[in-house]
Amino acid sequence: MNYRVLMIDDDETIAANTAEYFNIFDIRTAYVTGFEAALAFLEENTVSLLLLDINLGDRSGFELCRQIRSRYDMPIFFISARTADDDVLMALGIGGDDYIKKPYTMSILLAKVKAALNRYENTSRRQNLSPADSIIISGDMYLDTRSHSVCRGKESIPLKAMEFRMLKYLLENRGKIISKDEFLKNVWEDEYVGEGTLSVHIRHLREKIETDPNDPQLIKTVWGTGYIMEG
Repeated sequence: MNYRVLMIDDDETIAANTAEYFNIFDIRTAYVTGFEAALAFLEENTVSLLLLDINLGDRSGFELCRQIRSRYDMPIFFISARTADDDVLMALGIGGDDYIKKPYTMSILLAKVKAALNRYENTSRRQNLSPADSIIISGDMYLDTRSHSVCRGKESIPLKAMEFRMLKYLLENRGKIISKDEFLKNVWEDEYVGEGTLSVHIRHLREKIETDPNDPQLIKTVWGTGYIMEG
């Protein structure tokens, strides 16, 4: 099965409560309380991020991290009541991505986990695409030319056929003003489509990729001429 988070902590109350909290916010989370149970879980399930305690009964979270790092590349957040600098340096030095001290605030932990998941899952998704299959739009947002969708983090926004063709053309000509006539000739392949129809499609594209469609920062209008995709 696919889980976004696995919590590994020998304190079952803390582990269960944290997993329950994450699941409330639709972050599919499971927990285990031991070293061997963690390895067995990872053999049978897919996990995007680990929350790992240092003290696991008579075993060490440091040792477990080393074993996991030899086989998996997901983010690992150490969570521990131990506050010594040596512990923090050890955790980060063997492959930990963050060190969170107990007691922690659930909402802050959730925010950290969401941010790391978005980075990891977006990178994993893009690694499965060849350079020809994706075109950067802005930041972590890109156009997936296989699925004809805009991807950002875990979100995938499907595009209609003409929206896809227009956005791809804009991206391939980034920084160049595309006149309305050029759009109609090279994208629509129909010189008799009205400018109003073109404007409607531009508006729909902005609604899908702009933070504020009413104040576009990516697809800008060049009044009296056409549109330009900003770099």
